[in-house]
Amino acid sequence: MDVKVENFETVRLLRASGLIRYAEPMGYEPRGDYEAASVLSSSGCGNNVAEPSLVAGSDYTTISPNTKQSWNYTYHNIPSAWAKTTGKGIKVFIIDTGTELDQENLGSAFNQGSSSGRTVEKIVTLPRSTFLGIPTGPVETPDDGCGHGTSMAGACAAPRGIDGAACGVAYNCNLVTCRGAEDVYLDASREVKGVSDAYTNAANRADVKIISMSMGKITSSSQLSDAIKYAYGKGKLMFCAAGTSFGWTAGWFGVIFPGYMAEVNAVTGVRDNNLNTNCTDCHKGSETDFTVVMEKASSERHPITLAMTGDAPSTVGGSSVSTATTSGMAALIWSRFPAYTRDQVLNKMIQSSSNYPNRNSNLGWGNVNADAATN
Repeated sequence: MDVKVENFETVRLLRASGLIRYAEPMGYEPRGDYEAASVLSSSGCGNNVAEPSLVAGSDYTTISPNTKQSWNYTYHNIPSAWAKTTGKGIKVFIIDTGTELDQENLGSAFNQGSSSGRTVEKIVTLPRSTFLGIPTGPVETPDDGCGHGTSMAGACAAPRGIDGAACGVAYNCNLVTCRGAEDVYLDASREVKGVSDAYTNAANRADVKIISMSMGKITSSSQLSDAIKYAYGKGKLMFCAAGTSFGWTAGWFGVIFPGYMAEVNAVTGVRDNNLNTNCTDCHKGSETDFTVVMEKASSERHPITLAMTGDAPSTVGGSSVSTATTSGMAALIWSRFPAYTRDQVLNKMIQSSSNYPNRNSNLGWGNVNADAATN
């Protein structure tokens, strides 16, 4: 319940009441001319453009009918799993910054080549910006003004097509992309509400199996926690980013919120030369559940995905792409075993991971073997 409060005494009484579990502020956004505010409010944005230096055979492999398979898929035996499952019949709900409407591979060309008969939906739950209760911005749309959401949707579910673009892990799954925030750091109250409403929306949909979110914040939110617990009660399998460092977070924080919640599975990235070494900017900690190989030690090259427009791939790294990739693998497993419950799918992932049965104190169960998990 959102309540407009004009007297501080009301806040004090609400917080003191035994009938109120929590009272949190709303209506705040980063404001002013401070450099820190601009850094926080643009985190993870602006980088999803075509990468001109990609090398065939090293950064990607061209596979049938004419699509690019990212270099890191073989570390998880994803191509072998494709012989048994492609994600068909499973709907993944991605909560992020939206989807670029000009990227046809997430629109009119979502079904092409080996990807067919599936659906893609684009929705928005991010409220418009306000100041003192007065709208100050336009009504929000599902369009991605950041670039991050488009790259996550591509990594998880881009088609295995004929146009030479990057192929997603679960290239036959159904997809819902939800614009819940402006950027990956949830520093405005309207972003917290947008993401909370997104989880509630996904929870209430019987057709949604998996929820993937590659965003988060340093401080917790009871409103968002409630929404995630609600979705968990509805049987959703949820993956969240463990965290990716920017200049202002580097080296001092472990798994971020909501990744450290028990109801979600936190995912981070590791390097190709040492599966127990997290990527340059990736967070780790005891709450980490899974890892994905997503950084080359020799060049710091990251996996390929869909750019904002066109068929030439971009690259994306951090715990973000690790989360989207793991959500795609979960879709492959659930598609292979459609009668499974959430917990059965999760157990398949755990028991097929590189650290099982000895969970690593900072990197959890490690890398999922998609081929073994779909046997």
